[in-house]
Amino acid sequence: MADPPAELRSVRVCRVVAVLAVVAGVIVALRSGVLDVFAEPARVAQALVELGPWGYLAFVAAYAAFQPFGIPGTVFVVAAALIWPWPVAFALSMTGTMAASVVGFCFARLVARRWVERRIPARFRRYDEALAARAFATVFFLRLVFWMPPLLHAFFGISRVRFWTHFWGSLAGYVLPLLLISFFGQRLFDALRALPTSTWVGLGAGTVVVALGALLLRRRMARGATQAVRG
Repeated sequence: MADPPAELRSVRVCRVVAVLAVVAGVIVALRSGVLDVFAEPARVAQALVELGPWGYLAFVAAYAAFQPFGIPGTVFVVAAALIWPWPVAFALSMTGTMAASVVGFCFARLVARRWVERRIPARFRRYDEALAARAFATVFFLRLVFWMPPLLHAFFGISRVRFWTHFWGSLAGYVLPLLLISFFGQRLFDALRALPTSTWVGLGAGTVVVALGALLLRRRMARGATQAVRG
């Protein structure tokens, strides 16, 4: 039996190394309590401030390691906006977001393709043809709209889109939302904290009314469609 080609052996080695790295990282995170720290923005801020200059590296490393596997990226982005001046927050958020996107993309493509394929939502699968025809524009659009859910990283990983097309399309799509959060994050947080209780009650009531209205409209449209089919 002939030996597998060098490229195939390299891919297998990369898969084994990636799996071991992920498993080791999860075990260390669970035993050290790091996941508990990064579950709350306030605790993230405290931990990073205590690290001093090493906080930059810790932020990016934690973002890249944990976001592709379930920790919401908004936790890191909002924390950066509250801790550092907006140019620093933007640079760190962009670096961490891109690193997390690359990790999620490579994990799906090299390690767990079959496992990931069964878990991709239908709303992402419908963009398969668009990726084949207009890869960069589609990656840019999906990143701009959906931003950085782990399943979107995985979807790109199992798709036919090339790595560098995914990289540059994601980078372009992230710029606007990350810039807005980095620049307005602290200002928005201060403004929301200053709102009186009556305003919060009004916002809550308005949200409930809008949600109920949307639900009733949806049911009415579904009922009308059913009657039209029967007629």
